[in-house]
Amino acid sequence: MNNPNLSAPVPDDQVSPSESSFADILLQFEQEHNSPRGQALQGVVIAISDESVFVDVGRKTEGVLPVVDFRAPDGTVTIQKGDKVLVTLGGTNSEGLYVLSTIRVERPKDWSALEAAFAGKLAIQGTVNELVKGGFRVDVGVPAFMPASRSGTRDQAEMEQLIGQQIQCKVIKLDTAEEDVVVDRRCILEEEEKAAKREAFAALQEGTVLKGKVRNLTDFGAFIDLGGIDGLLHVGDISWNRIGKPSDVLKTGDEVEVKILKINAGTHKVSLGMKQLTPEPWALAAEKFTQGDRVRGKVSRVADFGAFVELEPGVDGLIHVSEMSWSKKQIKPSEIVKPGDVVEVVVLSVNAADKRIALGLKQAVGDPWVEAEKNFAVGTIVEAPVTSLQSFGAFIELAEGIEGMIHIGDISREKRLTHPSEILKVGQKVKAQVLEMERGKRRIRLGMKQLEPTSSDEYIAEHKAGDVVSGRMVDVSGNRAKVELGDGVYCWCAIRREEKKAAAEERTAGDLSSLTAMLSQRWKSGGSKGSSGGEALRAGQICSFRIVSLDAAAKKIEIELVG
Repeated sequence: MNNPNLSAPVPDDQVSPSESSFADILLQFEQEHNSPRGQALQGVVIAISDESVFVDVGRKTEGVLPVVDFRAPDGTVTIQKGDKVLVTLGGTNSEGLYVLSTIRVERPKDWSALEAAFAGKLAIQGTVNELVKGGFRVDVGVPAFMPASRSGTRDQAEMEQLIGQQIQCKVIKLDTAEEDVVVDRRCILEEEEKAAKREAFAALQEGTVLKGKVRNLTDFGAFIDLGGIDGLLHVGDISWNRIGKPSDVLKTGDEVEVKILKINAGTHKVSLGMKQLTPEPWALAAEKFTQGDRVRGKVSRVADFGAFVELEPGVDGLIHVSEMSWSKKQIKPSEIVKPGDVVEVVVLSVNAADKRIALGLKQAVGDPWVEAEKNFAVGTIVEAPVTSLQSFGAFIELAEGIEGMIHIGDISREKRLTHPSEILKVGQKVKAQVLEMERGKRRIRLGMKQLEPTSSDEYIAEHKAGDVVSGRMVDVSGNRAKVELGDGVYCWCAIRREEKKAAAEERTAGDLSSLTAMLSQRWKSGGSKGSSGGEALRAGQICSFRIVSLDAAAKKIEIELVG
């Protein structure tokens, strides 16, 4: 339907010189400045290839159109170099060229054309005439209103730049009776953006390396703008080094080079990687690290089962808790090392295929048992804390990684124990003597009671070499006799040949009870009767002896018969 109140469009030949001059100036201004995406521009075809049409749109770089848009059914190209074409700007492709779209819409000429466009939801052309309250006045053949919210602009500056521009829009409200027309430009821009994204997505290929800009950071990764398409750079693909979160190494707005790892055509998701642009550190790990190497690294993480050490960027080794200390007591890795500590370790094994390197901390410190035989020789007296109690004895820590065991029978002389806890407790410092050392079995046997004073100790302390004392023959055998000098004090005495012969000829007399009484009496009185007294050398006989030497450390007494 025609509206008689609408004035007919002014023919081009009736445009005043001033209006023509203004239009030229406006066109020149638009060509020299970047225009909003979706703005209509007139371009000139400058080249045609088998796949693309290159168009000069008055920008620093050219734009590109798919040549298929200009092929006739018979396959011929319907456009030539030098032809003018009306296009809209999209994004840019990987080569930095503008992605263009051709405008194939016309301005409605009457109300019936508007009705057809409204019914078919078709795009039409219009010119933004002025900025009014709440939006814009747009000429689409008849005056129309475009709400600011549907203009595709984001701020006042963009709204002002839109005045005088030719746009594409759709009719979203039409009342011919009231001559009320409302148009929407934003839906056109959104459709173009979707088309541009589809086009850009179709151009992506796995393995391609391209540049993008960090658009957003999360705890699990970074979203990279690839020119209208967002790709996800997962935190694990940012660096071969272990990083806590993406914000540790990236910030919004950073321009980064990434590699397309995977494209999901169904979900339109793109997975990206940065670390893949550098060599895989583990590829050379087997050559750089071999069993037995002594290396230094920084503790990157501590867990209940051990600690991870960064040997070089991207290569971590594990110190298992069992390889942290020579001590047998249970330890926590956090008690030995902390994140950030620089430690020296020994490489125990390398499995580059599984990306595993086993490290040893205790091996770098050195095996304490190497010097144990020298430091804890038999007879050495030590003082150390009790580390644990068992029914059969107690363990004490002699040094880092070296424990000794005190058998329950070697704890005390005074009483018979049923459990070491009757006398000892964990943490208590005790003195003990090394009784046995077996380095091969990593075993040291100790004794506490051996340090307690004995009857021999007291006897040696009370006598000196040259003293004449009484003693009882306990056993006469061969060329020597075992002699009891006091209660629990025993020693050996050499027997001369003539003394042995006399002992063989004499007959044994007296009973054990009378000999015991006699021995007790002689110890008290100091009297003695030697072999010259007519008695034979025999078990139970009481004789006089001279002390030849005393050795307190060895608890040894040397004596001889008094003739």
